[in-house]
Amino acid sequence: MDKFHLLQSLLATLPLIKNRIRDYYKSFNKRGFFPAGVAIFAIFLLGILVFSYGLNLPLRASAESALSNKGFFAESPKNFLIEAPAMSFLQKNSLIGISSPVTITSQALGTVLGDEEEAREEIIEYTVKTGDTLSGIADNFGISLETVLWANDLSSGSTVKVGQKLIILPVSGVVYHVQKGDTLSQIAKDYKSNIEEIIAFNGLSSEGDIFIGDILIIPGGKMPKDSQQSSYTSIPLGSSYFICPHNACRITQGLHWYNAIDFGGKCGDPLFAAAAGTVQRIRYGWNGGAGNYLTILHPNGVVTMYGHLQTVLVSVGQSVSQGDIIAFMGGQPGTPGAGNSTGCHVHFEVIGARNPFAK
Repeated sequence: MDKFHLLQSLLATLPLIKNRIRDYYKSFNKRGFFPAGVAIFAIFLLGILVFSYGLNLPLRASAESALSNKGFFAESPKNFLIEAPAMSFLQKNSLIGISSPVTITSQALGTVLGDEEEAREEIIEYTVKTGDTLSGIADNFGISLETVLWANDLSSGSTVKVGQKLIILPVSGVVYHVQKGDTLSQIAKDYKSNIEEIIAFNGLSSEGDIFIGDILIIPGGKMPKDSQQSSYTSIPLGSSYFICPHNACRITQGLHWYNAIDFGGKCGDPLFAAAAGTVQRIRYGWNGGAGNYLTILHPNGVVTMYGHLQTVLVSVGQSVSQGDIIAFMGGQPGTPGAGNSTGCHVHFEVIGARNPFAK
């Protein structure tokens, strides 16, 4: 039976309901007001529910048809329509609604409530607190003690003091700064890691997608005993080799990971190339918290990196002169490409030399 004929059948029951009400009303004088009143009310309520359900059928069909034509949902729109609760009689005189039982597993509930911690992918700075030890810090972040030691040029006999800043990797392994002539296969071999894991963890497109100055995380890597890798290299620079990448040159955060200074301003402010060079990498998205960023390779082998960009105005391989506008400042939280930013600023990083703006 189609929905139209079902509606007709339901409507046809209304005269029967009317007759039943009249019969009970006539028995008013014989049985008294209370029994007759309860019966009349119950039958009248049942009639309304039957009529409402029948009237809702064509409306539901119309809504389902309209939604299916729009194509708004990945699955059938009927799964999203509001369903009336099932009805049941309580003690044969009261009508109640019964909803379907819903079971939520502890795992699903944990996901809804946000108890499951997402895996961290970016390198962070940690400020040592009272009572901290190197082994305790490593345990708290779920990485090996060696990982903390290697990333901070420390030894097993080193101690830390309150206020000291430490580099904390997201996984156990090694942080590596790509140098001229490096290949990913050689890096993986030297640090006893896997090329595919390095490519995947660092978001590289292929084995050849590395540039001088890139900072790579080597998951599970081991530091070679004769390694000369250091957190900072120091090529001597003239005092005017780099200019400030922003007109106001207002420092909002001093030296922090990695060898970076933050300059504050307004989102949309122009940003300048600190020195002449060639644009070697442009990336969009989260990028470990850096947001949209670009890097420039300078003739002396030093690389500068500009993070939290609103708009990039240059392209990979393009030559730029000192002072050229290369991008517009971003960093407004919640905007595309802001990354892990609390406000409009540029993250200016120097790889391969001292950051001249460090105080």
